Amino acid sequence: MTRYVVQRLFMVIPVLLGVTLVTFFAMRVIPGDLAQATLGENATPEAVAAFREEHGLDDPLVVQYLRWVGGLARFDLGDSFRGADQPVLDEVLRRLPVTFELALFALFFSLIISFPAGIISAVKQDSLADYSARIISMFGLAVPSFVMGSLMFTLPAIWWGWIPPIRYTGFTDNPIDNMALFVLPGLALGAGLAGSVTRMIRSQLLEVLRQDYIRTARAKGVAGHLVVYRHAMRNALIPVLTVIGLQVGVLLGGTIIIESIFTLPGLGRLMIESVSLRDYPMVQGIVVFLAFAYVVVNLLVDLTYAWLDPRIRYS
Repeated sequence: MTRYVVQRLFMVIPVLLGVTLVTFFAMRVIPGDLAQATLGENATPEAVAAFREEHGLDDPLVVQYLRWVGGLARFDLGDSFRGADQPVLDEVLRRLPVTFELALFALFFSLIISFPAGIISAVKQDSLADYSARIISMFGLAVPSFVMGSLMFTLPAIWWGWIPPIRYTGFTDNPIDNMALFVLPGLALGAGLAGSVTRMIRSQLLEVLRQDYIRTARAKGVAGHLVVYRHAMRNALIPVLTVIGLQVGVLLGGTIIIESIFTLPGLGRLMIESVSLRDYPMVQGIVVFLAFAYVVVNLLVDLTYAWLDPRIRYS
């Protein structure tokens, strides 16, 4: 397994290089002058020239890219254009707990919805419960998270005159108020994941329940719930975990809009602010950081396969 993990970690390098290439050059094709946009329309030509020279914007794009990638190799994401001596990595780490907590809430809600719904839908195939679970999962897949979040934010205000708390409170300051902030955005973000996971659990569980060893277990008198949870679910979980791992990237990307709707000071909101201000180093740093997190999560998902199915060997 050690060799497999090392190989997968080396595969992260070309993935991140591809991400850096796309991110770097995509930011540079945005029309307009970065120095002028950062300093404002009233900036003098001398101030604009000094800004470009200070940040190396007069250098060829290839030189700028290689300089940035060299910094990444030293775990240096550069400095933000917002102010002097504001390292991108420090700001990313400061905002990360908010995004991480939102993603955890979204994953929690998606799992507590999808697993019972998927299991009941498969065990009671073609029943009212099955049809209801399938309709709800299709609704979760069809409605974008930002639409769901907007409805959750505005409808309670229209119907009951209540709006969710919009002032951020740290977990160490007040755990109850902090978790209350993430209930609605976590539910809005996790609804789409719940829909896809419910459908995957249903299809995989239906396939496993038709296997010969399941019929044998039932013929031996094993209780129905033990057949489902001890024998069928474990073999049905591998494709489900793959879907969950892939959807983590969707969760991380979905926080960009959800954090703005619910005014959460996480990486998503920082990304939007940085794009509007054309803060190249900050946008590039956030994208690379999220890409690395996505790759690591998928590696962890792959490593759980051997626990679910001991026949799997990494070689």
